[in-house]
Amino acid sequence: MAHTATDKASATGRRLSAAAVHHPWWFALPAVVVFGGFFLLPNLLNFWYPFTDWSAYHSEIGFAGLDNFRAVLDDGTLWRAIRVTLTYALLAAFFQNLFGLLLALLLEKDTRFNRFFRAVFFLPVLISALAVGYVFQALLNTEGAVNDLLGTSVPWLGDTTWTVVLVAVIHGWKWMGLAMLIYLAGLKGIPNEVTEAARADGAGPWRMFRSVRFPMLAPAVTFNVTTSLLGSMNTFDIVQATTAGGPAASTEVMNIYMFRVFGQGLYAQASAMSLVLFLVVIAMAIPLITGLRRREELL
Repeated sequence: MAHTATDKASATGRRLSAAAVHHPWWFALPAVVVFGGFFLLPNLLNFWYPFTDWSAYHSEIGFAGLDNFRAVLDDGTLWRAIRVTLTYALLAAFFQNLFGLLLALLLEKDTRFNRFFRAVFFLPVLISALAVGYVFQALLNTEGAVNDLLGTSVPWLGDTTWTVVLVAVIHGWKWMGLAMLIYLAGLKGIPNEVTEAARADGAGPWRMFRSVRFPMLAPAVTFNVTTSLLGSMNTFDIVQATTAGGPAASTEVMNIYMFRVFGQGLYAQASAMSLVLFLVVIAMAIPLITGLRRREELL
C-alpha cells in the first residue's frame, strides 16, 4: 500500500514537472504582449516615422526621406534645445550627486536618528515628478509662499539666465535620495582596515575623504553620474510643471520642444527630434561610461 502511494505521488510529480517544463510560456504571454505592444513596437516605429510625412495635415503616411531632418536642422530652435538640454543635464547631475554625497556623509553612521532622516530624504524619489514640479512652481511663483515669506516679489522662474539653474536644483532635490543610497552603500563597502591604516598614518578627516574614501567610491560615482546625467537628458515632467520651457524658451529642453511640435500636428518632425535626442544620448553615454570605467581602474 505504501509502495503504491509512493508510485502515485511520483507519477503526479512527473506530470507536474512535465507541465512546468513544456508550458511555461503561457505564464509569460501577458507580460510579453504588454511589453511588445506598449514598449517594443512604439520604439521600433520611432525609427521609421522620422522618414515619413506623418502629420495631422495628411490623410495617409508616405515616405519623405530626410526631409524632416533637414527641416529641424534648418530651424535654429533644434540647436538651442540641444544646448539647453545639455546645460540642464550637466547642472541636474551635478546637484543630484552633490546633494546625495553630502547626505550620505552626514547620515553615514547607523543610528536611529540617521535612519529616520534617510527615509525622509528618500521620500521625494517616491513622489511624482509632476507633483514636485507643480509644488515648486506654486512656491516660487511671484505671488507664491517664498516671496510672501521674504516680503519680496522676485520672479524666481522668470529669469532667462538663472531659471534653468533653479529648475536643475529642483531636479537634483527630487532625485538626491537615490544618489544618497548608492553613496551610502559605497561608504559601507570601504574596509575598516583601510581607514584605520590611514588614521594611523595621521590622515585628518579631509585628507581621509580626499585620498582614501572618495577614490574608493569610484563604482558608486560611475553609477550615479551615468544615471543622473543620461536620465536628466530625457527630462520632461519637472520642466513642464515649473516653467513649460519658459521664460523665452530658456528651459525648453528637447522633450519640451518635441511636445510642442507634436502638439502642432507635425508628428514626423517630432519623431525626428526624438531620434536626434536618442543619438545625442548614445554619443554621450559611450565615452562617459568608458571614461568612468577607466577612472575606476586607475583608482
